[in-house]
Amino acid sequence: MGSAIKMRTDYSAAELRRLAKSSKDSKQSRRLLSLAAVLDGMSREDAARVGGMDRQTLRDWVHRFNDAGPDGLEDAWNGGPEPRLSVSQKAELARIVETGPDRAVDGVVRWRRIDLQRLIKERFGVDYHERYVGTVLKQLGFSHISARPLHPGQDGEIVEAYKKLPAHAERPSGRPAQR
Repeated sequence: MGSAIKMRTDYSAAELRRLAKSSKDSKQSRRLLSLAAVLDGMSREDAARVGGMDRQTLRDWVHRFNDAGPDGLEDAWNGGPEPRLSVSQKAELARIVETGPDRAVDGVVRWRRIDLQRLIKERFGVDYHERYVGTVLKQLGFSHISARPLHPGQDGEIVEAYKKLPAHAERPSGRPAQR
């Protein structure tokens, strides 16, 4: 059976309790209270129970406390992986999406995710899944909105005249407005 790890002694149990009380992080507070219980002479198993952990976890936190003090008892999140597209590349992609495709160059009349996936791979060398391209577009502030198509024979003047008529007037179709 292994021996107990010596805890650093530059903090008293009362100081650890005071730090636990003033901490905004509840997990750090529980860990500090467990370590204070150890300094008070409580068994490691009982001290671990004070903080809602097992003895092995308490041992790991003692190591972190010995290395970095009370700040070492906070959760350390690393922020995740680095984005594959840089900020300037994302800005360029946003500009490309905003201006729309050139039919002669891009071969499409509107951007689809699969088209942007190909463009991102060719231009930036980053291979995203088609569904993730939608996530990138959402991060850039774009949303999926399709414009209602206009009939090629539609006359804009007739449409405007139709909109300006009062509700009781007879429409160009010969029927009164529906209510």
